[in-house]
Amino acid sequence: MADQVHINFSDVRDSHSMDYLVKGQEIIFHLAGQVNHVDSIRNPIQDLDINCRGTLVLLESCRKHNRDVKIIFAGTRGEYGSSVMLPVGEDHPTNPKGIYAVTNLTAEKMVLVYDDVHKIKGACLRITNTYGPRHQMAHDEYGVLNWFIRKAIDDEVVPVFGDGRILRDFLYVDDLVDCFLQVAICPRVYGEVFNVGSGVPISFIELAQKIAEIAGSGKVTFTEFTQERKEVEPGDYYTDISKIKRVVGWEPKTDLEQGLRKTIEFYRKYKKEYWG
Repeated sequence: MADQVHINFSDVRDSHSMDYLVKGQEIIFHLAGQVNHVDSIRNPIQDLDINCRGTLVLLESCRKHNRDVKIIFAGTRGEYGSSVMLPVGEDHPTNPKGIYAVTNLTAEKMVLVYDDVHKIKGACLRITNTYGPRHQMAHDEYGVLNWFIRKAIDDEVVPVFGDGRILRDFLYVDDLVDCFLQVAICPRVYGEVFNVGSGVPISFIELAQKIAEIAGSGKVTFTEFTQERKEVEPGDYYTDISKIKRVVGWEPKTDLEQGLRKTIEFYRKYKKEYWG
């Protein structure tokens, strides 16, 4: 399959590149964006520029050069903000707690507007925390679960913020890839928003303990939230995926223990390549 993949190093904000790249495409998986929550606080203008203007540039290129394309937008569960009911369904209020989530929600609305006004088919996914092989492991700013795994593999302290009781659901990356593919070929998804997750909650302390147990190393301890993290922490969240099950027929196949074992095994094997 490698000989069928063509890589173009570009910037989603570059209209000339987007004009060229969208031509002749049947499906665009729109994953381009700034994904660091802490960076979005430190540099919100950049977040706005990449996530919102970048999405608009892409959509305009499609409007001008390929109106028949289908766009699958990768959004975030952060668009909901703090949960007022659990599990969180698509009709839950959207009240983002940080600029990162605001820009994702705005980009999502743009995709839906272009679907409605310009008839460029778009479907939007609000994705929960995703983990698995091939995630960067140099720092913890793109996802805490894989960072827990690095700390456990290195037999270091696995730091859990607060009292560790906050609930999340976690999705294995292979299941997310399968979701994207199933959504792309389903004619009923366009103009719609779907939650994507496992729907199975676990507390951070239980997660850290499970990782240390599977890895056979690492010591779980508690630590205080940094101010930056505290400001954007929404509290408990886990996903109601009944809509995507009903409309698309997708549901995750990998339970948390299976996914953790696969991920730990991968990083033990390729530690040299991923430890920065």
